[in-house]
Amino acid sequence: MTKRLIYSLFGFLFLISSSLNAQIQVTNTMTPSQLVNNVLMGFGVQAFNIKVNGNVATANTTVANATYFNSNNTSFPINSGVLLTTGQGIGAIGPNSSTSQTNTGTPYVSSDPHLNQIASSSVENGIVLEFDFIPSGDTISFNYMFGSEEYPEWVGSSYNDVFGFFLWGPGISGPYALAGYPSGGANIATLPGTTTPVTINSISPSSNSSYYVNNGNGAAYGNAIQYDGTTTLLSANASVQCGQTYHIKLAIANIGDDAYDSGVFLQANSFQSDAVQVVVATVSGDTTIFEGCTDANIYFIRPASDITDTLIINYTVGGTATMGTDYNNLINPVTFLPGQDTVVINITPIADGISDNNETIEITATIVNPCGDTITSTGVLVILDSVVIDLSFTDPTVFCINDSVPVTVSANNGFGPYTYGWSNGDVGATGYLATANTTQGTTQYVVTATDACGYTGSDTVTVTVNQTIFIDSILTTPANCQPIGTVSATDFPYGAHLQNPSNPSSYNLTFDWTYQNDTSLTFPNQSALSNLAPGWYVLELTDNVVNCSVKDSAFVNVENVPMAVITTDPASGCTPLEVTIGNGSQDANSFQWDLGNGAFGPATSSTSPFTQTFTQTTTIQLVASNGDVNCNDTTAVTITIVTCGCTDPTATNYNPNAVLDDGSCVYPIPTVDVPNVITLNGDGVNDQFFLHTEYAESIELIIVNRWGNKVFEGNGNQSVPPIWDGKDKSGHLVPEGVYFYRYKIQGKLGDELEGHGFITVVR
Repeated sequence: MTKRLIYSLFGFLFLISSSLNAQIQVTNTMTPSQLVNNVLMGFGVQAFNIKVNGNVATANTTVANATYFNSNNTSFPINSGVLLTTGQGIGAIGPNSSTSQTNTGTPYVSSDPHLNQIASSSVENGIVLEFDFIPSGDTISFNYMFGSEEYPEWVGSSYNDVFGFFLWGPGISGPYALAGYPSGGANIATLPGTTTPVTINSISPSSNSSYYVNNGNGAAYGNAIQYDGTTTLLSANASVQCGQTYHIKLAIANIGDDAYDSGVFLQANSFQSDAVQVVVATVSGDTTIFEGCTDANIYFIRPASDITDTLIINYTVGGTATMGTDYNNLINPVTFLPGQDTVVINITPIADGISDNNETIEITATIVNPCGDTITSTGVLVILDSVVIDLSFTDPTVFCINDSVPVTVSANNGFGPYTYGWSNGDVGATGYLATANTTQGTTQYVVTATDACGYTGSDTVTVTVNQTIFIDSILTTPANCQPIGTVSATDFPYGAHLQNPSNPSSYNLTFDWTYQNDTSLTFPNQSALSNLAPGWYVLELTDNVVNCSVKDSAFVNVENVPMAVITTDPASGCTPLEVTIGNGSQDANSFQWDLGNGAFGPATSSTSPFTQTFTQTTTIQLVASNGDVNCNDTTAVTITIVTCGCTDPTATNYNPNAVLDDGSCVYPIPTVDVPNVITLNGDGVNDQFFLHTEYAESIELIIVNRWGNKVFEGNGNQSVPPIWDGKDKSGHLVPEGVYFYRYKIQGKLGDELEGHGFITVVR
């Protein structure tokens, strides 16, 4: 008996993580025969004599109501399989943007007696897919989900979209008649543990709601599908006889009208008979794993129809790899507990540093089914030492220096995501070289791609810069007071970028001139400009063939332009102020003076200094010209007349408004008043001798006794006068008696006042 293996496609069901806000994919590229044999069929079943609506030929052409779907990267419970729909299969694609999606397409079914029995009404706009099969065990099962736009608003109505899985063959009996099967057939699309058919009315928010999923607004599956409601994942099961031929009809249709689509999702590879399958699932999607990087899961799967009892499976491990050395130790046997249909063991390769590439692991499970057949299932893994990462790219040529380099490198054969590092320091998750080349010719960059496992691959990208446009120089001639300057770009390339190669004057170039960064001024699109004012001119030259630009600039000088210069001595003072005015102008031979006081200065040709008296602040102006009316220069100088007077606050004629002292300050002659007695009795009254003065700038005081001996000498001023406290130079109080004093006082202007006299000391 031919035995089938379920390969890694089925294993991916356990590996692919769900992702919200992604839609299922529906494709109509497989015929119904291919959908049955290559997608739906699982382990231990052979299918043949496939028909659509009783027609073998139709089963070998694509049908819009029978399509392939996959839900990779979505949260839809079935990863892939066959989709049978009342409308076209593409109508099931999310998001759930409508509560009444209708995608009628070609109505393959206008009536079906078995669906009519379930619906108690006539059906239309559906599809019937049927085939014969031979099971290798005593049961068959497959998984499915039903979904519909009829949910929930048409529950309980006559629009009860219907489907059924009708089975005929040895040991099968039921109410569904079919020629050649006198015992009739059974519908195995029923509520679990009952004979009630699964329909809109039998599973809904109000009936058997534990099997109902509300997908309003796409909430249940992250907008993966369009249908407003679905059943949970259900299983269709039946007891069969080993090696006998059975007939099954998978059918779905509308009731009452063609509106509001419905569909039934059949899980890939789930149509199977009794057997324990060994399925290999790896990250890479094939049967290879890598030391120190990836691992694999081995799935032992038994039929959903045979999960009520405990089942212990011993398996054999073969291949060239050694358990415990090349990979981890595995648990053997595996035990299925009641209700458990899958047991997973993990295989992790060990990085042993030994070059032993392409070692194999073979996992083989063998059971004897109730029919007495020996069923063997084997999964094979290959352990590889390392990954050789290849880099794909094209060496670029750019035509402009400083252009970004459009290099895209993609890595292959490793385990993404990849990180790309460039020899210029760029690092990123994409292989794009973001640098710009500044050198004509070729530059090489080494790029290294590192995958998620740390494997690396390197290659060298050669970037060629072939900039054929440049500006050799810009020639200029100067301007004077008239705009007569010129600029002219020279020695820019031609040849490959000529509009007409035989005519060197037909440059395909654009000359964009700018003056002093003033973009409001425009100039002709040509290589030379004339009648220019002095200043900076910038040329942007663009090669319109390769859209490459270069810039250069030149300064148009100005020459022989008059410069007016005025000198004054002094520039400010008291009125009347006599000022010597000089003419220091350059490149001028004609002058016009305006002295601001009604006078106009010397002759227009004179450059000799002259004097002028000013009594108030005045601005004088000079216009210097070389004889051309448009070629002159003007300058101005202010003669400032300030308030003059005495600026010394101590003078009797102090002027607080004066900013310049004119030497007119007047000061009084100093005066003095001298006491003639002091008392040294310590009572603090009249026990010091000093001069009482006014207007004294300095004071000198000397005191001697009757024998002419000096007992005191001091200096000071009116604010701090010299003071005698009645003590001699030794610090002792002098005796009572008469003493002689002499003083000299000097005033602000040097006036002196001298005097002498006697003072009596009393105790």
